[in-house]
Amino acid sequence: MIERILRFAAACRAAGLRVSTSELIDCSRHLQYVDMAGEAGFKTALRANFAKSRREQRTFDQVYELFFHGSGRQKDQQSQITDPRVIKDLLAEAGAGEDLLDRALLDFLTGDPAAFLQMLQELDNREDAPGATGVKSNLGQLAGRMEIMLRVNALQRSLARNAGHSGQKGASLSAARRLDQARGLLSQQNRPYNDGLRQVRSHEKHFLKLGEQPFSSLTPSEIVQMREVVQQLVRKLKDRMGRRYAASRRGGLDVSKTLRQAGRFQGVPLVLSYRRRPLRKTRIVALCDVSGSVWSAARFMLHLLYSLQDCFSSVHSYAFVSGTTDITEIFEHNEVNGALEKVLSSPEIRFEALTDYGEVFAEFKRDHIHRVNRKTTVIIVGDARSNYQHPRESVLAEIREKARRIIWLNPEPEAFWSTGDSEMHTYKAHCHEVRTCQNLNQLIDFIEELVL
Repeated sequence: MIERILRFAAACRAAGLRVSTSELIDCSRHLQYVDMAGEAGFKTALRANFAKSRREQRTFDQVYELFFHGSGRQKDQQSQITDPRVIKDLLAEAGAGEDLLDRALLDFLTGDPAAFLQMLQELDNREDAPGATGVKSNLGQLAGRMEIMLRVNALQRSLARNAGHSGQKGASLSAARRLDQARGLLSQQNRPYNDGLRQVRSHEKHFLKLGEQPFSSLTPSEIVQMREVVQQLVRKLKDRMGRRYAASRRGGLDVSKTLRQAGRFQGVPLVLSYRRRPLRKTRIVALCDVSGSVWSAARFMLHLLYSLQDCFSSVHSYAFVSGTTDITEIFEHNEVNGALEKVLSSPEIRFEALTDYGEVFAEFKRDHIHRVNRKTTVIIVGDARSNYQHPRESVLAEIREKARRIIWLNPEPEAFWSTGDSEMHTYKAHCHEVRTCQNLNQLIDFIEELVL
């Protein structure tokens, strides 16, 4: 049993779960107190040690089914494959060779999915180098999956032709079921379980005409009017926050100071003194896309970031197209209109480049991840259109591990999130909250919820 648990741990690691040696030791101890005849207790003990959070439970359940149930719960146990020699003979008849992929498929068909899952994990992390045109793409992942898919389809056709051979019918059927599972793993996206995601789809109608008009269709006079509305709103929120923090700064009773003051009243504590608690305001790290596809909304989002500086203890702002540019000092030393003009005309921002969210996240992690801690809210403003380049969602997942929460504001309607080169559905699996923000009313809702 210990050897089988070790092989299962290897399969979990291949699927991206973090399983340490100490957890394996703990799991072996826990299994001594579990009735091995009952699968529920056995599975619970494994999941308690191997799945660190609810986000990892779906991956664990998937690997568990693949490893312990094979091709599924079959009534006909004779169709289950336990002899790898039979499968190897079938693969040889199907024309399979001895390369890495064929060995991974052989292990998968005989009940050990670790090598196949590791291959899929490597495909997910593969990033193509720039070609002759200097443009990167994520076509390498697609090509790799297609290569494996073609091999699986060829094997399944060969197995179907050999299914009538004497003594190999059951083996062929079981192998065909396992190949169906392999095809399913290839066709699905490997995304974490994110049941706590808050996806905001509704908003209050604070302003009927101006508030519902998309940023992209505003006239110059409406832009000026909208900026004034945002400034008035932020001033009102600052006043409300000041009163709230003033009331919340009073801490517990300061006994020593109260007793000292009681000396003026013959030892009677007529005046109570309280400790003063330091203000604890949230830290903000904001990344704003200023590329051409969101240019109309970028001005208002930058205005929002500028206005939030006095509402929080620390606000660090970054503008990006294909790389991050720190604009925090520009906001700190200029008034709002001058700051926006400097940002939108900055020579450090490559406005002519293609948007690359994966590169932006990787660069932010390399140079600015020290800005993020458990008190930090990360706000990402953009349409998540990465020009078919590698999304590198694993980097966003690492940022999530360090941050208090990640909020994504998308200026596109939700109906467009799964079209073209949009990676929004990939990224939202690693966010705590996503919302559409394409007009003034939606922007006001977000500001009020964030500040208050």
